[in-house]
Amino acid sequence: MSTRTEAAQRRVELAIGGMTCASCATRVEKKLNRMDGVEATVNLATERAHVLVAKGVSDEDLIHTVEATGYRAQIPETAAPERENILRPRLILATILTVPVVVLSMVPAAKFDGWGWVALALALPVVTWAAWPFHRATAINARHGAATMDTLVSIGIVTATLWSVGTLILDDGEPYLEIATVVTTFLLTGRLLEARARRSSGAALRALLDLGAGHVTLLRDGEEVPAKAEDLAVGDLFVVRPGERIGTDGVVTEGSSDVDESMLTGEPLPIHVKPGSTVTGACVNDSGRIVVRATRVGADTTLARITRIVQEAQSGKARAQRLADRVSSVFVPVVLVLAVATLALWLLITGDGQAAGIAAVSVLIIACPCALGLAIPTALLVGTGRGAQLGILIRGPQTLEDAQLVDVIVLDKTGTLTEGRMSLTDVGVADGFDRDEVLRLAAAVEHAGEHPLGRAVVAAFAGNLPPVTSFGSTRGLGVEGTVEGRRVRVGRPSWVPGLPEKLQDAVTNSEGRTAIVTWIDDQPAAVFTIADTIKPGAREAVTQLRELGLTPILATGDNASTARAVATSVGIAPDDVYAELMPEEKVAIVERLQAAGRRVAMVGDGVNDAAALATARLGLALGTGTDAAMEAGDITLVRGEMATVPQAIRLSRATSRIVRQNLAWAFGYNLAALPLAAFGLLNPMIAGLAMALSSVAVVTNSLRLRRFRG
Repeated sequence: MSTRTEAAQRRVELAIGGMTCASCATRVEKKLNRMDGVEATVNLATERAHVLVAKGVSDEDLIHTVEATGYRAQIPETAAPERENILRPRLILATILTVPVVVLSMVPAAKFDGWGWVALALALPVVTWAAWPFHRATAINARHGAATMDTLVSIGIVTATLWSVGTLILDDGEPYLEIATVVTTFLLTGRLLEARARRSSGAALRALLDLGAGHVTLLRDGEEVPAKAEDLAVGDLFVVRPGERIGTDGVVTEGSSDVDESMLTGEPLPIHVKPGSTVTGACVNDSGRIVVRATRVGADTTLARITRIVQEAQSGKARAQRLADRVSSVFVPVVLVLAVATLALWLLITGDGQAAGIAAVSVLIIACPCALGLAIPTALLVGTGRGAQLGILIRGPQTLEDAQLVDVIVLDKTGTLTEGRMSLTDVGVADGFDRDEVLRLAAAVEHAGEHPLGRAVVAAFAGNLPPVTSFGSTRGLGVEGTVEGRRVRVGRPSWVPGLPEKLQDAVTNSEGRTAIVTWIDDQPAAVFTIADTIKPGAREAVTQLRELGLTPILATGDNASTARAVATSVGIAPDDVYAELMPEEKVAIVERLQAAGRRVAMVGDGVNDAAALATARLGLALGTGTDAAMEAGDITLVRGEMATVPQAIRLSRATSRIVRQNLAWAFGYNLAALPLAAFGLLNPMIAGLAMALSSVAVVTNSLRLRRFRG
């Protein structure tokens, strides 16, 4: 690979036509990677090549290289689905002609003088035109000195056909044309089912790509002007009516409505938006008319970023996939040698040429490791696509492997376990004062200030606030003013010493929270307890993480008292709390745990979490946080809820479990079937059916992930 920097490179996606097995994908990938300044990954399941190219390498250069390897390549926008259209008519013809061939060959009552020649006439279109995809791929690969799974199939079909022709010409025994035709029909059926299943496995990503709004209504000088969504620019105002998709990411400037964000978050309940609320492109406006100012357009939108992350995840290769690719690359030559050895040994030991030929053909056909080539990429394709539907964006296949292995999860506090904003949690009122009246007066004074604690008091009062006169503030202590003729002071308990026992108890019992006192006409009236409230579902999420075998640890920059209180609220042990940390100290904790042999996941949402997210084996960034955290994380949780953390771990484990099942089936199938075929215990027709169904089985097994709920 060239040493040029990422900034000097660009990404190109190619649609690859003609690939039928893992060996094909490996050949294309190797050929592209031999080009100077090119780094390519080829995915058989998606039939795509994702290529990182240096400056000076054109799309035409890449396409020419792929075509020189014997396959077709196009930029995806110009590529059309073709596999099913190619296979379907060939399968129909093969099925129609194979039935009478089987009847003539296997039903004694149907035989007549010269029946073999009639069977040959019926079989020739099947073994030539219908089986042409196998023969064509074999010829192309042979020109390049390579062999793939199609080579095994083609040789098997041709061998059975030529053997039958020789038998008819020499009038020595019965032909085995039913083997050649049935194998062709079964394999075409398997390829067609496989193509349909693979198309289904990519449905989640295609659904994402189709979500964007096509048209918008621009608002210019008070006039509504129709326009294409792709023509929007940052700062443009556009109208979104009920039932319409929002054209791009933006901020509501006028109107209010409920917006369905389920495509983004997986959450079915709509959210209410009003002026100042942010909205995401492609989400559906449910009720009212709103005007939105565009803040992100084109490739910068949330939908574009989500799609890009999912595409990159589906184009990469996990460690297990690279192992499977290496096995596939040497498997075909080994099978060819095994087939020749089978033929020779049968002839040497039994002298039965027909039995030897059937055993060799069975070896060729049963050995095709198509299932091995599909075992991993289809599971990754469905798993990452399902994650996107649930608001879990997985950056790459390696992330799925790492997620199933973690045993410690380090959690940030603010914005992760807590809401990240201060709220009034309790009001203790002195005798002789009314709670609502004290809150009204205190909120009026705090409204004139700018302190975050004061904003929590203001937010807790829902009514209209009276005006304040003679407002003043004492740095570090609090604010005061005159409201409706009464002197109101709100601040630290130490501002005016001497609280009645009831209020002093409220201050004493506020550990982990902040207590402020309200005095009215110099009389202590109430103690307000303010805290950064725990996110809904945070405790349940921590419990689920423990059930998954992970040890939760709290790491925060907040003070120790608050950290312990939050940890207690969500069920984290006091010994697993680290407080008053700088960003580099969070990194140090992650590094120390990993040095001790722990496999660490980190969950965070802020800029100060980015370094720790990148250092941990697995970084989970909350999508409601900063861009820096999202870029550093391996998994982005779009909803920003702790509930999706254990859900992401379970999805990763479910996907990895499907991968293991697929590999076990693919390897086990070949290991068990090859000896049976070599010993003549497996008819080639049954071998063809088993081989076809094995590929369908692993893809169908992968599709079970579409039902994952978490």
